[in-house]
Amino acid sequence: MKTVQSFIPAMNIPRPVLVSLLGFAAAITLADEATDFPPKPPVKALSPVEEAKTFQLPKGYHLELVLSEPDILEPVCMAFDGNGRLFVAEMRSYMRDIDGSNEIVPTGRVSVHWSSKHNGVYDQHRIFADKLTLPRLLLPLADGVLIGQTDTNDIYFYRDTKGDGVADEKKLVYQGGARGGNLEHQPSGLTWGIDNWIYSAVNNYRLRWKDGQLTKQDIPGNGGQWGGTQDDDGKFWVVNAGSEKGPINYQQHFLYGQFNARHQADVGFEMVWPAMGLRDFQGGPGRSRDDNTLNHFTATCGGEIYRGDQLPAELKGNLFFGEPVGRLVRRAQIEVNDGITILHNPYPQNEFLRSTDPLFRPVDMKTAPDGTLFICDMYRGIIQEGNWTREGSYLRKVINQYGMDKVINHGRIWRLVHDTTKHVPEPKLLSAPPAQLVATLANPNGWYRDTAQKLLVLKQDQSVVPALTTMVQKEKNPLGRIHALWTLEGLGALTPDLVRTALKDASPQVRRAGIRASESLNDPALQPDVAALAKDSDPSVVIQVCLTAKLMKWKDYADFINRAAMTTPSKGVKEIATQALTNSSEFPRELSGTQKEIMNRGQATYQELCFTCHGLDGRGMSAEGMPPGTTLAPPLANARVVLGHRDGLIRALLHGVTGPVGGKTYQGQMISMATNSDEWIADVLSYIRNRFGNSVTFIEAKDVARVRKETQSRTTPWTEEEIAATAPSVLKNRPEWKLTTSENARGLEAIVDGNLKTKWSSEKPLANGMWISVELPSEETINGLRLAFGEHGGYLSRNVRVETSLDGQTWSKPVYNGTAVTNLTEIAFNPTKAKFIKITQTGGGDKRTPWNLHELDVTTPSALTH
Repeated sequence: MKTVQSFIPAMNIPRPVLVSLLGFAAAITLADEATDFPPKPPVKALSPVEEAKTFQLPKGYHLELVLSEPDILEPVCMAFDGNGRLFVAEMRSYMRDIDGSNEIVPTGRVSVHWSSKHNGVYDQHRIFADKLTLPRLLLPLADGVLIGQTDTNDIYFYRDTKGDGVADEKKLVYQGGARGGNLEHQPSGLTWGIDNWIYSAVNNYRLRWKDGQLTKQDIPGNGGQWGGTQDDDGKFWVVNAGSEKGPINYQQHFLYGQFNARHQADVGFEMVWPAMGLRDFQGGPGRSRDDNTLNHFTATCGGEIYRGDQLPAELKGNLFFGEPVGRLVRRAQIEVNDGITILHNPYPQNEFLRSTDPLFRPVDMKTAPDGTLFICDMYRGIIQEGNWTREGSYLRKVINQYGMDKVINHGRIWRLVHDTTKHVPEPKLLSAPPAQLVATLANPNGWYRDTAQKLLVLKQDQSVVPALTTMVQKEKNPLGRIHALWTLEGLGALTPDLVRTALKDASPQVRRAGIRASESLNDPALQPDVAALAKDSDPSVVIQVCLTAKLMKWKDYADFINRAAMTTPSKGVKEIATQALTNSSEFPRELSGTQKEIMNRGQATYQELCFTCHGLDGRGMSAEGMPPGTTLAPPLANARVVLGHRDGLIRALLHGVTGPVGGKTYQGQMISMATNSDEWIADVLSYIRNRFGNSVTFIEAKDVARVRKETQSRTTPWTEEEIAATAPSVLKNRPEWKLTTSENARGLEAIVDGNLKTKWSSEKPLANGMWISVELPSEETINGLRLAFGEHGGYLSRNVRVETSLDGQTWSKPVYNGTAVTNLTEIAFNPTKAKFIKITQTGGGDKRTPWNLHELDVTTPSALTH
């Protein structure tokens, strides 16, 4: 905080930053006034044969049709079971019209498809699970499929006991409870990781299958949005649309936190090169070239690390992801240099796959059992949810201009092949004997390795332990050794000696796996063996040691990591080690246990959603092509508005914000978050107000409920000016107040001088019963106080009681009785008439220090609150 002429006017929802809290690349209503929207010929759906002619690919590559309407409609993700059957999640209620009417209805389904002739032609189609609400999580196990839907964190296990392709049993295996919010910001990409944990995009937890149930473990958020994939090391990869960066947080497995490095992608990597131009994206003219083509990532999704064996070797280990607004698929080459992962677009000013069909919408990709890459094409007009197509939005005008809302009820799945691709037999892993599954762990196709490991762990057959042990020690393929190691972990048969074998392996990839696997044993006797690899010649191994040291909370791990970073010549180790030490999730010790829980929940939401525009450090996220010093959304760190009145921030989240903020138009302006719970909104706002150097009163769910009720008739976003007008006023007559105290009266006037650098002090240790009293010049209707405790914290009040009086003799029942722990504490209560106000200490402070107070203000209700 800085010195201000008047302490509270600075809180009165000032201009510069307001509003875009939690912005997520929302609908920009920047209608270019110079741009007209005359009707255009409506877009028309092409047949699959016609669409295939619109694809542009490098020489030798082709797309083959696998499935299309009417067998599938509105497909969004897919997965294969151990016999190669293809399961497809279909969101049949998604954006049926421009307003997204009646989306949350159970008309979705998961279908299953297979080949009766075992030739790769999917000619058999069944409805595996029906009456689903926008299904989005899909993971086949051994004898059934995990399915999750929209607006719930619950996951069910569906099983087909009759073998007819239709599930006849349904069991709740994870009770996560209801989930609100925009459907684009909910979990997806359910993936069985190489470490036998199940990961998903968005969620800040992972799941473990045991005894027919899923158990949860909290971990850092990953920042993903739609889809998830893993590489050969088991690192989980996600992409994000809101940040306009595509792949995100990919330097290390996000189990250890969110890591990013300087120069981690080519200059211009975020620029896209579509084959056709149609401005159906919220950035409008600002995100397009003169030919109307999209110029930058805006809707990236459905990432997949290609790990198959029937496409040219140049593609292996590359990341593929869709940009459905650009009608293209990006291929990203992955380079690891000095421990830093770097992404390249191998097609300068071009893309791996482009289409001139405006309805080509690639939303998911998967390495297939046949060694190729499958691409899920939602094939439709509108590809963004209703929050971005509201009245007044730029996007709505374009949708109407081209009649895009009329194209629904389609969907295709394509197989990427090459002139060198060969047909391979269909898998039969579900009935394969254990010995065959063990041998499959070294298969050249990553889908086979993953599936064999998953099935072995699910079966829990201990008879394979000797063969797996031998495989860890003698298998020629390093990937086979890694999968054998993790399969033993999943069987509960991993031993310290086998970990030591992996730690001494000739392959740095296996050594890294050994370090990670040691975490599951949590055996202190292994620590010296792992720590010795801090001197490994491979920077990636050294980085993994540092991450494991912090995760496992080794004694003096910070000193250990610092030494590792200081003694290595690797710049990559230094960069990641520094982040490991500074990306702390620890919160100030002053906070109570309940408040720390609030901060943990708020941080999870922030790291899932808000950071994409506001940055992990709260200083705003920039995107390539933006002018220096500009960000997608206003910064939150030390922002005066964040320190402002809680109700303004609550209004911004409940209804969104439109128009300029502080004279600037940000691409990442706020959309409504009203579908989230009161607690969700309170948690994330409390986190923002007490992170990034901020320290302000926590917001409670009851505050959100109150504002929600007051503004329930509101149907449009707020402008900055409207929100400013709703802020409570502050009494301007502070120089006329009469101040008294039970303690040292010297310097008491400092609490009303408008200078945060001056303060009053009790000059003796804080104790219960200490009080400060204010006599106002005249009777006022008041509804709150603001107490400031200095810009660096410390010596704060902890718990206070507030009473009011009209005569200074008869006091009301307490209008407030609670905590006052943050540097700036807002105390809100129902409007009451008062001439006298008494603030009394009620305990909980550090009794070795005095009661210090820097500033005090009294608020009155605003004339405009709806």
